[in-house]
Amino acid sequence: MLLLGISLTLTIQSHTYHRSRVISSANFLSGGVYEKINNASEYLNLKTENDALAQENAKLRSLLINVKDTASLPKLENIKGLKPANIIVSKVIHNSYDAHENYLTLNSGSLQGVKSDMGVINSLGIVGIVDNTSNNYSTVVSILNIKSQINAKLKRSNHFGSLTWDGKSTGYVQLIDIPRLAAIKIGDTIVTGGQSVIFPENINIGTVYKRYTNKENHYYTLDIKLFNDMTNLGHVYIIKSKDSEEITNLEKAGKNE
Repeated sequence: MLLLGISLTLTIQSHTYHRSRVISSANFLSGGVYEKINNASEYLNLKTENDALAQENAKLRSLLINVKDTASLPKLENIKGLKPANIIVSKVIHNSYDAHENYLTLNSGSLQGVKSDMGVINSLGIVGIVDNTSNNYSTVVSILNIKSQINAKLKRSNHFGSLTWDGKSTGYVQLIDIPRLAAIKIGDTIVTGGQSVIFPENINIGTVYKRYTNKENHYYTLDIKLFNDMTNLGHVYIIKSKDSEEITNLEKAGKNE
């Protein structure tokens, strides 16, 4: 049995197909368990959910009363490249945020049209990128993952860099490689950049909290206070980008020439 276990482990590690099948099966099993746990947790937290809905309804009612405010409400049609037909509504059934490599599990998978490398957002901003899928579940690389890198920019000036996480606080991420020519103010809004093939441009991320200079390359590094509370996520939107595969294949072809 020991030798059989060793041989199976070596086979899975050395063959991409076997490894992907094992990951898919693991997603299916863990997804079912997480969904049961999530259902029980939801039942116990009904009062909290009702309070949150009441606050949201009150806010929406006040916006409806004030016609000027309703004109500024963000709509999916107003975000470049993002339409209702390109969205899969899903739900977070498991969320890790206390490790260096954090993942989420969603209750949507390949049968619902979810694929790897799709962006995940909610009403407040970006959440992460789809990693693996099974039939009815998918895992997402959280933005609170030290391996995550997402193109982002200063909304006011369009200077861009890479959004990363230093593994410390769940409320802050870092925007690195910002040119020192950029005029930066504390409180400036950070959004997704135009160079991303995963997220549409101008999806909210957070605001500048602190600025300091990287001593190695003399570029700015910014601490970004997230709009999202990554420890408390519910429903999310998975973005289907019809152009991402075409762009990725074109870039690969250019590198191979």
